[in-house]
Amino acid sequence: MKALHPTPSGEPVRVGARLRASRRAQGLTIEQVAAATGLTRGFVSRVERDETSPSVATLVTLCQVLSLSVGSLFEDAEVETVRLADAPQVNMGGRGVVDRMITPRGQSRVQVLRSWLEPGADGGDSLYTINCEVEVLHVITGELSVLFSDRTELLAAGDTLTFPGREPHNWRNAGPSAAEVIWTFVPAAWSGSR
Repeated sequence: MKALHPTPSGEPVRVGARLRASRRAQGLTIEQVAAATGLTRGFVSRVERDETSPSVATLVTLCQVLSLSVGSLFEDAEVETVRLADAPQVNMGGRGVVDRMITPRGQSRVQVLRSWLEPGADGGDSLYTINCEVEVLHVITGELSVLFSDRTELLAAGDTLTFPGREPHNWRNAGPSAAEVIWTFVPAAWSGSR
């Protein structure tokens, strides 16, 4: 059998941005990380800017302080594009509406729908709930009324409404023209297979 001689990639491994993002997400300063790891502030800063490569032991220490697995620094980011023209149409039960799911079907952390609502469109005859913790509704064009058991919120283009998904609600396009909106559910209300 012929021996294979692999060669290293010409691209350097860049972990600094992920370390920096983790530090910032936790509200930690470079000084705090430096003190916790026994490294200098300047060294931590150079690592975050990928100006120097830490030893394996130093990288493990940084990851422990930041509660990261070392392997997560080297994994490819999950990046998927859904083109609007290819976004699947879904039926959320409304009348006079076209809903398209613009996040990948298998995404379970968040789900985003882009909806076109004809004048007079509504979410049905009664209040309903969505199986998610948080629901965010953003109006791109037109106007929309969101009905809750105790009040009605009137939204115009550019307005964003955030509320618990399990709060009984409904919606109606009472405006004279069509509306376009974005619905975001966290976590995803439902997801299909890929």
